[in-house]
Amino acid sequence: MTQTIALVDDDRNILTGLSIALKAEGFDTRVYPDGSAALEALLDNPPDLAVCDIKMPRMDGLELLRQLRERSSLPVIFLTSKTGEEDEALGLSIGADDYIAKPFSQALLIARIRALLRREELVRARVAGEAGETAAETMERGRLVLEPERHRVTWDGAPVSLTVTEFLILEALAQRPGVVKTRDQLMDAAYKDDVFVDDRTIDSHIKRLRRKFRQVDGDFNGITTLYGAGYSFAGD
Repeated sequence: MTQTIALVDDDRNILTGLSIALKAEGFDTRVYPDGSAALEALLDNPPDLAVCDIKMPRMDGLELLRQLRERSSLPVIFLTSKTGEEDEALGLSIGADDYIAKPFSQALLIARIRALLRREELVRARVAGEAGETAAETMERGRLVLEPERHRVTWDGAPVSLTVTEFLILEALAQRPGVVKTRDQLMDAAYKDDVFVDDRTIDSHIKRLRRKFRQVDGDFNGITTLYGAGYSFAGD
């Protein structure tokens, strides 16, 4: 089945160029000139993935993502300017799966899109019991319970809603409590197929994970930092 990519950007040249490139790769596309025009369409008829600019009129990409994350786990890749590092970090902290700086390579963006879509397909296959390998068992680590085949996480019985990227990072940490995982190891777990991301991406996802768990437990301290080395799951 053909996959659909939503493009949200106020630059018509980018919308046109990306639409042509994605269609040549076998994708369907939908285009929107700003977040306000995109929001309800993305919720009412979700595509498989959205690529969003941050700087847009009416509703920018950050506000679009905030409102999306209240109701959807749709995979989102941000397009940012090279000078927008604070926006990049904020976008990741509120739930973006990835970002690419402008000017960007269309080949790199398409590689990132394919990597995210493959992870989404794996999760859906687990849920449907269609994975080609034995379904992963429920993982219990103290008050943490992960069900990979259902993409479900609870802490002390309370559900915690995670994106695919966040789930894969948490799963990698929880596999061996107390063992420090480097950023490179976490990148390998969350970003397959040799897709490059930098350290700030992992750090931002860790901050987002902690924030989500503290929404259900204000005293959560299950993910610890060993400065200069990486992160570990402390258990509880």
